[in-house]
Parts: sequence; C-alpha cells; structure tokens
Amino acid sequence: MRVIVFGASGMVGHGALRACLLDEAVTEVLVVVRSPLPLDHPKLRQIIHTDFTDYTAVQDQLADLDACFFCLGVSAFGRGEDEYTRVTYGYTLAAARALHAANPSLTFVYVSGEGTDSTGRSRQMWARVKGRTENDLLAMPMHAYMFRPGYIQPVGGATSRTPGYRVLYRVTASLYPLLRRAFPRHVTTTDAVGHAMLAVTRLKGAGPTVLHSPDINRLVAVEPAQAPEPPHS
Repeated sequence: MRVIVFGASGMVGHGALRACLLDEAVTEVLVVVRSPLPLDHPKLRQIIHTDFTDYTAVQDQLADLDACFFCLGVSAFGRGEDEYTRVTYGYTLAAARALHAANPSLTFVYVSGEGTDSTGRSRQMWARVKGRTENDLLAMPMHAYMFRPGYIQPVGGATSRTPGYRVLYRVTASLYPLLRRAFPRHVTTTDAVGHAMLAVTRLKGAGPTVLHSPDINRLVAVEPAQAPEPPHS
C-alpha cells in the first residue's frame, strides 16, 4: 500500500507517518512538506511543495496511491474566518481533488476535531468551517473518513508545534492513563490515531464515515506498544 501524508511535521501527522513506517503493509510513504523533514527511512519519500492550493507542479507524483492521511491544519486562535477557511477548507479540498483525479479509488482520511459542526449553525467559526470541509469531502465520489478526536496525547516522539501546548502535554503525559479512565469517550493518542487511519483503509468505504475518539480507539483495539523511532538522518 502506498500512502501520502499531509502535515507530517505536526503532532498528529507525526503519528500518522510513524504508523505508516512501522506497518509492513505500507510499502511507501509520501509526505508533502514545505521544508524537508529531518528523517531518513527506506519507505519515505518527500515532496517539497509550497502552494497548497495548486498541485499542478507535482501532479505526476500523486499517482498510484491507495490512501491519503490529511493532518494539515492551523489553530483558529487569532485568525479571521477568511484566513482560517483558506487553510482549513481550501488546502484540504485542493488536495482531495488533485488526489482523487489521479487515484479514483483512494481512501481519504481527514483529521477534523471534536465539536465540528456539519450543520453550519454553530457559533464557533472553526466548527462551521471544519463541518463544511467534512461535508464537501464526504460528497466526493471516494472513500472518505472524518476523524473527530477530542484530546490527543502525543506519544512516540510526537510534539506539538505550539509552545503552550508542548508545556500542557508534558504535564499531562503522566496523567494520561487517568484521563483515559475518567474520560474514555474524549481522549486518544497520536499512535492510536495513526493506526486507526490505516485500519479504515481496509474498510473500503464501509462502516461509519465520521469517527470520534471511542471509534478510533476501538479500531486500534489495544493501543500499540511503543516501538523504536524510525532512524533520523
């Protein structure tokens, strides 16, 4: 299986990339990044690309793919609706359309978030924009799955790019087992999200298309043990 990952330099994208590199069924992983990742692995191929609204320049590299794990996103904090929509909706749909054109049977997994509103009535701007994004992805003629995790604990070397979040995650790392027991419907890990992405590719469009933390954790069944990190260059 050949997989393409967007947002691999982020926390959730790291989990998706790590799961792919550790899975024997995945033969090649492409990552689309603005700057090269400091990572060397025999299954990894990096596509350096800066315009996430237009994939014409790299379209010939997007063929023969089985799945896309779209983990690219930004915080809505401090951003107006136009800017947030341009990234959250525009980048996602541009990638989905380019990939579907080259791979009609592709499985597309989009990381949305708990609280996303597909009705368009939420007072939260981010929830409406992500809901619109989900709706338009699900309307496309491809296998699409929307992941709506709540709290995600970074594991396996994943780190947030937001300084404040990094502090929070360091504090909660030792508390995660308690959080998991106290709030099982709202918590998961980066490893679980990554492995659940691989799990839905085997469903071929079957099952629920919108998955929350309990669905993600069920797909993994038993959270994968910590595996060695792929070698870095």
